[in-house]
Amino acid sequence: MTADASTPEILRYAAFASRPEGGNPAGVVLDATGLTDERQLAIAAELGYSETAFLTPGDGERTYRVRYFSPLAEVPFCGHATVASAVALADRRGPGAYLFETAAGPVPVEIERGADGVLRATLTSVEPHTEEVPAEDVAQALVLLDWSAGDLDGELPPRIAYAGARHLVLAVTTRERLARLDYDFEGLAAYMRARDLTTLQLAWRESPEVFHVRDPFPVGGVVEDPATGAAAAAFGAYLRELGVVRAPTVLTLHQGDDLGRPGLLRVELREGDARVRVSGAAVAIP
Repeated sequence: MTADASTPEILRYAAFASRPEGGNPAGVVLDATGLTDERQLAIAAELGYSETAFLTPGDGERTYRVRYFSPLAEVPFCGHATVASAVALADRRGPGAYLFETAAGPVPVEIERGADGVLRATLTSVEPHTEEVPAEDVAQALVLLDWSAGDLDGELPPRIAYAGARHLVLAVTTRERLARLDYDFEGLAAYMRARDLTTLQLAWRESPEVFHVRDPFPVGGVVEDPATGAAAAAFGAYLRELGVVRAPTVLTLHQGDDLGRPGLLRVELREGDARVRVSGAAVAIP
């Protein structure tokens, strides 16, 4: 890491994948001491990934304050950049437990090295919740997506789900419908800003524990997020609150296949603990 705060070392990691060409790329600055908000936003914009994480030392051992910037704005929490940052730290300081202090609240992270040699991180979300969505808001979102009400899965109703950031969950009845995504970028961005949404969590249920998801992210200046840990945590809370799944359980989310960047997200719900655990591998991008 450089001593010049204006030109920090910028690392690049692919999160929720074991190969650099998979998952979601994230920028990581392990020492953002002295960087202004404007400089952090500029670095994120120059890098062009959906999120870049900026870390500064916290008060405790293995504790870090973390901020997340998209190319357009700061967001309160980002799952894939958390996984990327944790693995980047583990590459330098070793696996184990870390604590990230985020704008959404404290997020513990555990990093382990698998038998394949790949590092995997598990984040524990802040307290999640869901809320109902007005029918007119759902109708407007469908217009912007060029979807119809008949595309929606009646057993998985629209909700706003939160586990550090707000996501509108819309589930469809077929994988084919999910694969065809061509939306009104500026219109959806305005819609999301008006409702303080970070992404739309678009989902299709393959089986009771396996889902395929996609996440438009126009408010961040990105058409689509290839793997979205914050939305995965919120989605786990959504499924539990609806009674679709019961804790303890582990869910598998496939994301990024339609972008040619396949990613795998593991979502764990524990009995007696409302928080959601999201796990995934991460590797450095050469």
